[in-house]
Amino acid sequence: MVTHGYGKTKFSRHFGPLLFFLLLLVMTHSSCNEGGGEREIDRSFYYWKSVLNISGYEQQKLDSLKVKTLYIKFFDVDWDEEKKQPKPIAKLQVDNYQLPDNLKIIPTVFITNNCIQKTESSQINILAANIKKLLTEITANNAIKKIVEIQFDCDWTASTREKYFALLNHFKTLKPTTKLSATIRLHQIKFVAKSGIPPVDRGLLMCYNMGNLKDPSTKNSVLENQELFKYIGGLSNYPLQLDVALPIFDWKVLYRNDAFEGLIQNLPASVFNNSFSTKTNNRWQILTDTLLGGYDLRRGDIIRDEQSDYNEILLAAEAVNIQLRNTNLRVSLYHLDSVLLSKYSIHELETIYNSMH
Repeated sequence: MVTHGYGKTKFSRHFGPLLFFLLLLVMTHSSCNEGGGEREIDRSFYYWKSVLNISGYEQQKLDSLKVKTLYIKFFDVDWDEEKKQPKPIAKLQVDNYQLPDNLKIIPTVFITNNCIQKTESSQINILAANIKKLLTEITANNAIKKIVEIQFDCDWTASTREKYFALLNHFKTLKPTTKLSATIRLHQIKFVAKSGIPPVDRGLLMCYNMGNLKDPSTKNSVLENQELFKYIGGLSNYPLQLDVALPIFDWKVLYRNDAFEGLIQNLPASVFNNSFSTKTNNRWQILTDTLLGGYDLRRGDIIRDEQSDYNEILLAAEAVNIQLRNTNLRVSLYHLDSVLLSKYSIHELETIYNSMH
């Protein structure tokens, strides 16, 4: 799903520029959806690991939050430059794990825009058939039952929309009784005339990865509400029924000589609070060459710490909430992981879900 700083911030930091917006939320919230009443919320999570094995801690959180649905990434599809054809990678491994019976599973396929770009139009139907075949194999081999929806995740563009939409249309003919959904990025909402509307039953709006990850001047590419507000002005007019995904993940972005070098994940901020670095706002500057957690850092490197701040998540949820027309809504958190879950209390996660009523 992740394709596209400041760390912890509070509402007070945005008080001046966002005061009018917050007042608007309060005044319009009661009439934001069809019928004027509270929406029915289906709580869900994304599971974005290649090995399916929900830990006891993660299952406890799912149970406490009464989560009913999991979007599970079954595999990625990327372009094989050597063979000049699409190639499935990062296929889901289940081993001996058995999913709880009370969870509804939505298989998700991430396909790169580059793959769509390079696949010939004449090969799109074959790609759809191959995706369907692999999905069937994974579900059958691991006794995953009751699949009523499949989701495609692709950051398509104006130049790839025709082929991507053809892929979706042909896949629907192969699975006519299964609902089809697609992820929707913010730019696809704002520039809908160029991006088009995917031919699916339902969309899922990704409220994260909204900044330019590779730009050193970006504050927080994971979640920056000043950017969000620029893209959702026409959200209420979007013709597809939309579900919503919100972030609870974090990462660190590495720059070398002002150029994007990669992501640093699974390293706590505490390891950077050392003599080899200095911090300004949400950026560390590396003072001496060092090897840290398998990452080769060099003097002069800049590391931007990007977090999903709880208050920022709530503000994003409320901003989107007032524009959605749905009377029923699936709210997903990205993604299910013990380390990420430990940063939020059950009360905070409950509040995030409830903010979309």
